[in-house]
Amino acid sequence: MRLSSSRHTRPLARQLLGAVALTTGLLGAPGVLAQDPPLVVAHNMVNAWNDLDANAIADLFAEDGVFRSMMMDEGLVGREAMRDHFTRLLKGATALELQLRNIAETNNGVVFLERLDVFTYKGKEGALPVVAVLDIADGKVTAWREYYDRAALLREMGIKEGEH
Repeated sequence: MRLSSSRHTRPLARQLLGAVALTTGLLGAPGVLAQDPPLVVAHNMVNAWNDLDANAIADLFAEDGVFRSMMMDEGLVGREAMRDHFTRLLKGATALELQLRNIAETNNGVVFLERLDVFTYKGKEGALPVVAVLDIADGKVTAWREYYDRAALLREMGIKEGEH
């Protein structure tokens, strides 16, 4: 499916999420209802980000979980460090929608999410393709690795290199 150059809307996201649900065997849009625990955790995480809820995001991580965005020099370790970081990060956001394109799960609790993140950050609308890899065990995210183009993110956020 090709997206137009105009800003993406929730109805389109719901159509895409429905398409993802059908192609991956998961049913139920606008939220995908997964039966396998790692997929449930991954979808709960997507919903928490879409709700701009830093507490819910942090609570889905293991106490000693790791979040590694390839834009950051070092990863965040520990639920409380993540809670603080995500709270600061989301303060500038007024809208965020992680639009799922593809979801895959390995047989050992690793979930791959291909997404288009559509956001409004400090009044600037943007969109960015992202791939996240989540290690999930015992109902919690133990590690999250996020891959995207840093220059594209900064451009979409309206930030010049070195300003952040």
